[in-house]
Amino acid sequence: MRTLVGVFSGLIVLTILTVVTSRIDLGILNVPLALTIAIGKASLVVLFFMALKWDNRVNGIVLLLGVLFVSIFLIFTLFDTAFRGDLSNVDDTTIMDMEREMTGGDAAADHSEDGSAAAPADH
Repeated sequence: MRTLVGVFSGLIVLTILTVVTSRIDLGILNVPLALTIAIGKASLVVLFFMALKWDNRVNGIVLLLGVLFVSIFLIFTLFDTAFRGDLSNVDDTTIMDMEREMTGGDAAADHSEDGSAAAPADH
C-alpha cells in the first residue's frame, strides 16, 4: 500500500508540474518537456499500477517493442508532415507550362471550362 500511495503522490506532483509548465512559454522546449513529463507518468502507471515491474519479463519486452514500433511510425509520419508545403524545390515553371513544352501545343486549350479533358484533335 505504501508503494501505491507513493506512486499516486508522484503522479499528482507530475500532473501539477504539467499544469505549471503549460503556462510558461519555453519556446521550442514546450513539446519535449511535456512529452518527458507524460512519459514519466506513463512509466509510473505501467510499472506500478499495472504491475509490470513484478510481472514476467516477456511482457516488458512486448511493451517495449510496441512502444518502439509506435515511435517509428510516428517519426515517419512527422517526417512526412514536416516537409509539406516545402516548395523550395519548385521553380516558376508550372505543370501546365511543362505539358505545353512536352506536347508542343497549348495545354490550356486541351481542357474545357469544366476541367475535363477535350477530345484530342487530329493533327
